[in-house]
Amino acid sequence: MPRMLDVSDEVRAEIGDEEADRLLAGDNAPGSYDCTSCRTPGDSAQERTSTVLFIGDETAVLAFAHAGCLPSQVVQVTEEQLQGAVRSINADEEAPMAAPEQAVLGITSGLILIEGELHPALVVEPTAPIVRPGATGAGDDFLPLLIEQGFMPLTELTEVPPVLHGWSVLLAAGQLHAVLQPGPNGGSAVAWWQAHQPLQVTESWRAAANKHQQVLMFAAPVGSIGRQPREDLLRDALDKAAGIGKLVASALPLAGT
Repeated sequence: MPRMLDVSDEVRAEIGDEEADRLLAGDNAPGSYDCTSCRTPGDSAQERTSTVLFIGDETAVLAFAHAGCLPSQVVQVTEEQLQGAVRSINADEEAPMAAPEQAVLGITSGLILIEGELHPALVVEPTAPIVRPGATGAGDDFLPLLIEQGFMPLTELTEVPPVLHGWSVLLAAGQLHAVLQPGPNGGSAVAWWQAHQPLQVTESWRAAANKHQQVLMFAAPVGSIGRQPREDLLRDALDKAAGIGKLVASALPLAGT
């Protein structure tokens, strides 16, 4: 039975015309599925459904989403992130255990007041020092690595940081999915950070993101910000990190709604 599937040109190029045609004909597409975005049931025989292809270092996984939640697209991730996506698709509630030496990027969302206006912000802080790939010995290269990507060092939060083109924040159906960065050699965007399960954001945060069509991303080394329970405390922590030269930021265009 034919399916109401959206297969983007990008996805078709990856899976091939033959496989794409089989999906559209209903041969390889499930009738019912759990949306990879909102996690509620969908039916590709009854409603428009997007094909979302997660590509890892060695494997690829085809997932399905309500067309109203996500467009059909290719999302390039690391093999570890792909396993997280598989767990999310399969509704496995057990999160993977990180190795002790592996840093995990913690992300906090909040509204930040700058120049009399509220801006949606994401604050990124690793759980351990980030060492430059290939480097030996101790150290923390998290901020230098981001500065090399175009993020701006801040000494105070008095104005909106400049836009970093090529990077974006993927928001769909009111949930935060990923922070995307430019792909290698000008290719498709890849996930710099991706939620194992989409993260909820507040309605006011989402409204501010839609208004500005961008999200401010702040990043600081481990131990600089902490998990602040209130936005005023988060702002205080950001100000302190900026004052001691441990904060970088950029405005990232919004992808999705």
